[in-house]
Amino acid sequence: MKTIEDLGDLRGKRVLVRSDFNVPLDGTTITDDGRVRAALPTLTALLEAGARVVVTAHLGRPKGAPDEKYSLAPVATRLSELLGKPVALAQDTVGESAKETVAALQDGEIALLENIRFDARETSKDDAERGALADDLASLADAFVSDGFGVVHRKQASVYDVALKLPHAVGKLVLNEVESLKKATEDPQRPYVVVLGGSKVSDKLGVISNLLTKADRLVIGGGMLFTFLAAKGYSVGSSLLEQDQIDTVKGYLAQAEESGVEIVLPVDIRVAPEFKADAPASVVAADAIPDGQMGLDIGPESEKLFASKIVDAKTVVWNGPAGVFEFEAFASGTKAVAQALVDAGANGGFTIVGGGDSAAAVRTLGFDESTFGHISTGGGASLEFLEGKTLPGIAVLED
Repeated sequence: MKTIEDLGDLRGKRVLVRSDFNVPLDGTTITDDGRVRAALPTLTALLEAGARVVVTAHLGRPKGAPDEKYSLAPVATRLSELLGKPVALAQDTVGESAKETVAALQDGEIALLENIRFDARETSKDDAERGALADDLASLADAFVSDGFGVVHRKQASVYDVALKLPHAVGKLVLNEVESLKKATEDPQRPYVVVLGGSKVSDKLGVISNLLTKADRLVIGGGMLFTFLAAKGYSVGSSLLEQDQIDTVKGYLAQAEESGVEIVLPVDIRVAPEFKADAPASVVAADAIPDGQMGLDIGPESEKLFASKIVDAKTVVWNGPAGVFEFEAFASGTKAVAQALVDAGANGGFTIVGGGDSAAAVRTLGFDESTFGHISTGGGASLEFLEGKTLPGIAVLED
């Protein structure tokens, strides 16, 4: 893949950058600006090179039409603060405002186009429709830089099709993501441990199947663990359970035993009678969850067990919280997993926090991001990378 440096002298050139600014909002306040900060190295390099930078990105899932609650205005404000310079916000995606805003840029200045998903063509399954939007985007620029790792697994106009229309390069964020994740997929240092959490087994079927041929240990937490417990014949009370995945999970357990891959499950669970932050919590054995109680976190003995299975790893990938970390009473398991990754890193292991909720948890729980080897900005993209899938937004950059 070509890098920004391969694009040559960019002074005075209009460079379209696809960033990932899908940040969590409370009204118009950004509650986690990690993805905005992750975009800074690429944007700063382009601005310092004298480029006229045009950023396109999405936020949330608007229905292919303008929706004020998904406006990128809060992102423009935060990006301006972080860059220390004005960020002009176009009032549309590729319309008259976008054209006027881009035309007004001087060398070393930056503009942000409004949410690209306000245009239904962005996510269209029709190649011609996406191609038409890509033509409109390409008319605003002289070159394209792909720097939104969170969307490279999507065949979308601003991710895939526009790269076919312009000289293109990979941004610093995406390049760092790919190089870091390759350490976990191409001859990883061993022991190689993968920690999986999150709510559903079905979201991670492909990655579990692939990792059963690559990892030394799979450590299972989050809501998905209850389908594993059910597959072992345990009652899970009113915990989250995917009944239709129990047989699949039984197959995984058998496959792991045959191939010598260790699957680590919790031995105790923090439970509560309902899904509420102030619900009364108690700890029960993992094989004895009472009726009417739902598991919301791993228990204290499981925290010690998980840590012991992570701390000696030379490669660790973590994707998905161990419990409902947003509730203080059920954040302890996720905190223990994060600390175990920090300790593994201190012991010389390479640690990857696989985006999405795991990355948010690290920041919410107050961990120093520099104590992890790599914090991914793309949960779904990093999972598909680990699954061994071809990511359209990466493949299109490979000349």
